[in-house]
Amino acid sequence: MKLNMFPRGILVSLFSIGLLSACSSLSWLNPFAKEDPKTAPAVLQNFTTSMSVKNAWTVSLGSAGDYFFSPAVVGVDVYAASADGTVAKINSSSGQVVWKIKAELPLTAGVGANAKAVAVAGQKGVLFAFDDLGKLRWKAQASSEILSAPAVTESLVLVHSIDNRITAFDLETGAMKWAVERPLPILTLRMATGITIKDQMAIISTPGGKLIALALQNGGLRWEATAAEAKGATELERIVDMSGAPALVGNTTCAASYQGRVACFDAVNGTAKWAKNISSEVGVAADERFAFAVDNTGGVFAYDINGGATVWKNDKLTNRGLATPTSFGRAVVIGDRLGFLHFLSREDGSFLARMPTDGSKIMSAPAIVGNNLIVQTKSGVVVAFATE
Repeated sequence: MKLNMFPRGILVSLFSIGLLSACSSLSWLNPFAKEDPKTAPAVLQNFTTSMSVKNAWTVSLGSAGDYFFSPAVVGVDVYAASADGTVAKINSSSGQVVWKIKAELPLTAGVGANAKAVAVAGQKGVLFAFDDLGKLRWKAQASSEILSAPAVTESLVLVHSIDNRITAFDLETGAMKWAVERPLPILTLRMATGITIKDQMAIISTPGGKLIALALQNGGLRWEATAAEAKGATELERIVDMSGAPALVGNTTCAASYQGRVACFDAVNGTAKWAKNISSEVGVAADERFAFAVDNTGGVFAYDINGGATVWKNDKLTNRGLATPTSFGRAVVIGDRLGFLHFLSREDGSFLARMPTDGSKIMSAPAIVGNNLIVQTKSGVVVAFATE
């Protein structure tokens, strides 16, 4: 098995944590560098557009480099960042850049934000917090590199570093409030997972197929659930890393894993509700009726949120490197590695609309601001799409 069979992830050994930063520059592991006819992206099919979508504004920030960046929405404001250290606040209605600053170090992850603070991760695990005017509030040191966006609550900034340590910092001062270190498998994929906040809990996707919930007050374990179980004779075959941040709707949380399953759980106590075998490298979307997941080949699935029955599958986007989807009105919206944003019917998976960006990979799930969707591309363009 070749390493380049793991798209969007770089294999990491527990015994070489100190080399993780260097691994991010190994561009030869990029599986899309030379297209194989068997893995070439599916040709986009013509269809009759039945949803009105237009480009509202575009802002260029800078490349994501080898890292993963996603915009954060707070009220009418959008916060976004890029690998060169740029952090910006953008008015979601007009696209006007309210302010733009440069962090002291290149960045590896972001953005987390609320009305008080904007948090991004810098090289070597340095965490920066800025106020809503772009002024540095504090910086703190995490235990290792951070690849996923910080989670910001009313009183804390939480980060999940690649040594599988979850650390909470005081929002006002940057002082460390608590830290929880979880077991790390021998081999794991270099992917951004994420933290989702529910009430006074942080729900976290961790390596090895585990979903955990920690109390925000002190980091105490509220519950642990097995989202995927390792199978196979070799360590490569047994990788079941979690993908993306857990989705949350009401008291249900859902997550996906590489070489594992998409599964939903009771968010209060971690009791399993249902699971489907699927290998995915991106997160799940969920709404009051469906859970939406993407498999490694580019299949898009809708599952009944209550029982897990497969409602539909769209297989017309094969090998297009799909990102985490978003449920948006009558559509489920998903970006691809060639910069297209696809609007599929929430009910049956048929195509409703399609919009291009700058031709580079759409990094994450579209963020929702009213009737607008915000996406960020790997080349660093933040684009807003207006729908009617």
